[in-house]
Amino acid sequence: MSSNKTRAGRNQTLTLTDNERKELARKLYYPTKNQALKLDAILNKTVVADLFEVLDFLPESFADLIILDPPYNLSRDFHGFKFKSTDNESYLNYLQSWFPKILKCLKPNGSLYICGDWKSTAALQQVMSEHLTILNRITWQREKGRGAKSNWKNAMEDIWFGVNNPSDYYFDVEAVKMKRQVIAPYKKDGKPKDWEETEEGNFRITHPSNFWDDITVPFWSMPENTDHPTQKPEKLIAKLILASCTENGVVFDPFLGSGTTSVVAKKLKRNFVGIEMNEEYALWAEKRLERSEENPEIQGYANGVFWERNTLISRNKR
Repeated sequence: MSSNKTRAGRNQTLTLTDNERKELARKLYYPTKNQALKLDAILNKTVVADLFEVLDFLPESFADLIILDPPYNLSRDFHGFKFKSTDNESYLNYLQSWFPKILKCLKPNGSLYICGDWKSTAALQQVMSEHLTILNRITWQREKGRGAKSNWKNAMEDIWFGVNNPSDYYFDVEAVKMKRQVIAPYKKDGKPKDWEETEEGNFRITHPSNFWDDITVPFWSMPENTDHPTQKPEKLIAKLILASCTENGVVFDPFLGSGTTSVVAKKLKRNFVGIEMNEEYALWAEKRLERSEENPEIQGYANGVFWERNTLISRNKR
């Protein structure tokens, strides 16, 4: 249990007491085996279940957006559930065993994002291209870790973006614009051109690209951090949700982990459905959902724009 660890005074990593576990467990949804899951029963709930046992019982066409963060093709221990690295063909077979069934949950005009790394990305592209229209591949800088001695440090991950219907899908580019510092400000007729001059510095609002270098991976001094080994940053998920799901829409994450997708959806006034097989992770998600009611902020996102890494922090210190 995460609460058994000795932590530094400034460590904000989420922990649970036994009493909290009992209280939070009452909020979890435990489906009845081999029975249909109705949307009104699972909406805005953390469903504790093995995805493979409930796949055939999920409601159809309920999700505006599906965010998938399945185990990468790496050997990992997810709090007792061990995923073993295998060859590319076997990993592809694993994806194909559940991916088409997940798509039944997506609305005809819905969007889907699936996360991976360099080792799994070829398989992800293949399974996506067989069932959806791929619109883009996002690469984001995962700046964490000490490095590798006999290889390049792995500091990038991919997110594949696909839709059911390329002529009918939701994408709000205005909601995901970035605020970037202007290093060489250019003026025309003595006035800033395409940028603004502020007390905090010179900034330009720019369109988002498919390379994201502004993401900060959760670490121990951040309140969003948990002991989940592959936790995604709230800022990362916020971009996907704001771009591809309308307010009050439904976001579905069948590999919920510690709850980032559900938490961000709630903060951004979207509905959510999350499935997680590990009860401890599901409890972490519930505590994070409780916390979001008191603190709906998302690190690196303010005033309707995403700030470059560290620039918003420095602004708040002034």
